[in-house]
Amino acid sequence: MELIIAETVKYILTALMILYSFQSFLVFRHKEEEETRAICRGQTVVMVLIQFLSFMVLYLEERDIQIIVYYLVSQTTILAVIIFYSIVYRNSSRLLVNNMCLLLTISFIMLTRLSYYRAIRQVLVAIASLIITSTIPYILMKFSDIRRYYYFFAIFGIVMFLLVLFFSVAVNGSKLNVNIFGVTFQPSEFVKLTFVISMAGFLAKSHKLKDVVITGLIALAHVMLLVLAKDLGSALIFFVVYIVLIYVATGRFNYVLAGSAAGLMAAIAGYKLFSHVRVRVAAFTDPFGTIDNAGYQIAQSLFAIGTGGFFGMGIGQGAPKKIPVVVSDFIFSAIAEEMGVIFAICIILVCLSCFIMFMNISIKFKDSFYKLVGVGIAVIYIFQVFLTIGGVTKFIPLTGVTLPLISYGGNSIMVTLIMFAIIQGLYVNRKKS
Repeated sequence: MELIIAETVKYILTALMILYSFQSFLVFRHKEEEETRAICRGQTVVMVLIQFLSFMVLYLEERDIQIIVYYLVSQTTILAVIIFYSIVYRNSSRLLVNNMCLLLTISFIMLTRLSYYRAIRQVLVAIASLIITSTIPYILMKFSDIRRYYYFFAIFGIVMFLLVLFFSVAVNGSKLNVNIFGVTFQPSEFVKLTFVISMAGFLAKSHKLKDVVITGLIALAHVMLLVLAKDLGSALIFFVVYIVLIYVATGRFNYVLAGSAAGLMAAIAGYKLFSHVRVRVAAFTDPFGTIDNAGYQIAQSLFAIGTGGFFGMGIGQGAPKKIPVVVSDFIFSAIAEEMGVIFAICIILVCLSCFIMFMNISIKFKDSFYKLVGVGIAVIYIFQVFLTIGGVTKFIPLTGVTLPLISYGGNSIMVTLIMFAIIQGLYVNRKKS
């Protein structure tokens, strides 16, 4: 009986996800506020159904009362966030609120399926982060002096990376985490935000060649410290963000060409200098030929995606735990295996709708500083999505980057929620001006 229910539910989930992703783009066609809110209310209903049906299947398979408790906590959290933004920030973007909550919902579902312990940690971190970030739109409404401290943000980022370089322990060849007073965190996640703010501050102040050179040197310092720590995935994100911000601020394409040439040379140098980069490239070029070692992860990922097909094996019916670090780097593969490729493609569409909304809000902002901050956040978000999904589908070599709001990871969840809250703050300010 449980198998029949799981088999039926997977088709319903696919249909609901198609409907939700369609609504995510339908919003852009409507200018009237009441029409967009009606669509977003429909999205909320779809989201609730996705979470209810998924946890129903999980409970029927495990018969564990803890799953019901977890469902009630996670569902209450999602609905509380939606209600909070609709009451406290009436001019907020309901689409971004819904998309943020949907991605968290998928995270809660898949982590409950893969590791209940990690699911508990994820929902607790998400609740704490949502409470903290709920104040960010208000702070941005009341305080506009953040641009004054762009020098401080630049220095802060470099200092944090120096701490990583000298006091972090290498894991899988890379230095990522720092332990301060018993709390372990990944500075590169938080420095993404300070980096964008510092770059936006410098570039909003002046576009002269001297100032562009100064920003280039500061960006180079960030990237080189990440390279020395062998955190090449984050280094690539910082580099791309800098190139995009330079182009948006100056409109000069020759800066993009020069930066791209420098990036190409850096990539070649990285391949020559770092053995783990060569291993990842070898796994990318021939995963099945190296399946016994370097290609094992990507081969298992491709097996999972291929096994799932269009509609998936059904929640709990696949074998995603065969993929190493499936809860973080390869969670997209697990989703594709059990919920289906169509469901997974809809997730990509939802992420794309977030990016489009980020850019719409940012580009229309009159203040160049906040415009650059918004664009920088948008690029960080979508490029991280691209690196993660591109890596697990063998479109590009693996970079070890997590899928925002879906992958397991406290630092990633908190920073991504901060990014969404900053964009909401910009949106509320734009609506008030």
